[in-house]
Amino acid sequence: MKYTVIANSDIGNTMSINQDSLLIKHISYKGKEVLMTIICDGMGGLSKGELASSTIVHYFNRWFDSTIQSEIENLDFKVIATKWKFILKDLNNRIQNYSNQKGIKMGSTFTGVLFVDEQFVIVHVGDTRVYFIDSEIHQLTEDHTVVAEELRKGLISFDQADKDKRKHSLYQCIGASKNIHPQIYYGTSQKGKYLLCSDGFRNTLSQEELLTYFDENELSTKEDMKQRIDCIFQIVKSRGEIDNISVILIKFDDC
Repeated sequence: MKYTVIANSDIGNTMSINQDSLLIKHISYKGKEVLMTIICDGMGGLSKGELASSTIVHYFNRWFDSTIQSEIENLDFKVIATKWKFILKDLNNRIQNYSNQKGIKMGSTFTGVLFVDEQFVIVHVGDTRVYFIDSEIHQLTEDHTVVAEELRKGLISFDQADKDKRKHSLYQCIGASKNIHPQIYYGTSQKGKYLLCSDGFRNTLSQEELLTYFDENELSTKEDMKQRIDCIFQIVKSRGEIDNISVILIKFDDC
């Protein structure tokens, strides 16, 4: 197979529960390699963030098991992206209805990637991220935070954004927003690494550090990848990160 994937999640330094949820589904079907990876970060400031994130992951696990073969038979990434958008909007309503019944608030980010051979689609809500790393680092998803939106509109500078206390305030997430508008990104896989991560993983790491840690000439084996992730987790925790820490690392080889 061309895709090598590992994942890890850690409760972090101060949290009493891990509210992040991860999902990896990796199969071969009729000569096609299929990989689905999902990372959901339950909202730490809301009640039962872990229930929101695990509910989303459970739903997509069932979707994959029940429908992926028929989707591959008539592969159309735009159709799949549209279906994922409807699923997320339905989950947004379901989680909100449950929250209202229980008198609590629940919410989660969602960042999912479906790879089929060399093609992929990303569907994304929130501030969990997808990076592609080769000789450079490329952020493929947009942060759906108040500060990131103001930055995109040119209302604040990068320096102001970095110091803004609202930089983790989401304007949309699954289960706590009236309406959601997922970002869709289509791509062709290139040799390098794809990194899905929660904000707890990246908060204390610069993009220069990420590029160094995931150098394209290193991490040739799955064990190399695992050891590097374990090392980075220790670095992040030593810097006092207070959030849960989660990552999915995918290496794509084009031969």
